[in-house]
Amino acid sequence: MKHLCLTKAAPGALELKGDNDDPHEIVTKALVELTKTVTEGQKSLGDRLAVLETKGGKPEERKGDDPSTKLTERLDRIEAKMNRPAGGGAGNDEPSIERKAFAAYLRQGDRAPETELKTLTVSSDTQGGYLAPTEMSAEFVRDLVEFSPIRALATVRSTAAPAVSYPKRTGITNARWKGETQEASEPGFGQIEIPIREVNTYVDVSNQLLADSGGTAEAEVRLALAEDFGQKEGLAFVAGNGVLAPEGLLTAAGIAETINGHATNLSADALIALMYALPAAYRVRGSWLMNGGTLAKLRTLKDGQGNYLWQPSYQAGQPEMILGRPVVEAVDMPDVAADAYPVLFGDFATGYRIVDRLALSILVNPYIRATEGITRIHATRRTGAGVVQPKALRKLKMATA
Repeated sequence: MKHLCLTKAAPGALELKGDNDDPHEIVTKALVELTKTVTEGQKSLGDRLAVLETKGGKPEERKGDDPSTKLTERLDRIEAKMNRPAGGGAGNDEPSIERKAFAAYLRQGDRAPETELKTLTVSSDTQGGYLAPTEMSAEFVRDLVEFSPIRALATVRSTAAPAVSYPKRTGITNARWKGETQEASEPGFGQIEIPIREVNTYVDVSNQLLADSGGTAEAEVRLALAEDFGQKEGLAFVAGNGVLAPEGLLTAAGIAETINGHATNLSADALIALMYALPAAYRVRGSWLMNGGTLAKLRTLKDGQGNYLWQPSYQAGQPEMILGRPVVEAVDMPDVAADAYPVLFGDFATGYRIVDRLALSILVNPYIRATEGITRIHATRRTGAGVVQPKALRKLKMATA
């Protein structure tokens, strides 16, 4: 009977071969051949790995573009970052992308990762380099806003109505000695109405500015609106036409005037005449109202005895005086010029009323220009004013040139 056995036909391959030998001997030979084949395969694999390592070189000699080297360096950086102690800042907040990129540039320069360098702002100057991220300052640079302080002089009140009416006595009783059948006189009455006027505006602000300033920009806009409305009100209280704006002190009908006698030079005699033309009840509570230019001219005036009409204040909290009455500087009063009214004197608390209907109202609208990255801020103010007692006030009129 013919037996089969395993024979090696090629390196790494075995095959059966017929033989008449003993079966145990056949199996033994086959196991020997199989063991030899496995040993040779292991040796071949070891030789191939050695060749690969020789081509790759030592780890420290490998090129920087080797994937395994890049992976190792990246893992080392991550491990170093994880082991770094937290900073001492408030809350240990994660620094911004720009700050991390700038820190990487300081440590490694141009060798910093490209992804970090792209985050920085690059100067267009030929000698420029990578710049630190800008910082939004909390301080705003603003212009000084001046407005007439009429509210500090007049009587101010609030209302919920669109207008306020003041009953007014248009006449006085005329007592007289009469006979038995003669009629007695009666006073006349009327009304003075102060309508409420509206002033409004809006401001467009960049959404980026609102976000980067941390709320400071919006607060600054609100302050600017308050200053703007205060300036517009001050001008209206002095020279408002009474149609769209409130009625102003210089445009109100019924306020008497004193003629100066010269078109450009103020007269001390005219000021004295102006002051004493008012009834004593109003005069003792009266104040002078003029701008800084007019006040400068008045400081050079003297009375008949050579004494300056202007009296400086030597006590803190006390105003300057002209003829013994305080002076209030109002930037909206006109300058000394022909046919102008540069000086106003009287009891403003009695003669002028200011009525507020609505305090400064601000509405933020982020939708109307949302596609442009703009937020619109609306502002509205409703107030009214008018002269209720013309006899408590008097103005100085310069002569016509």
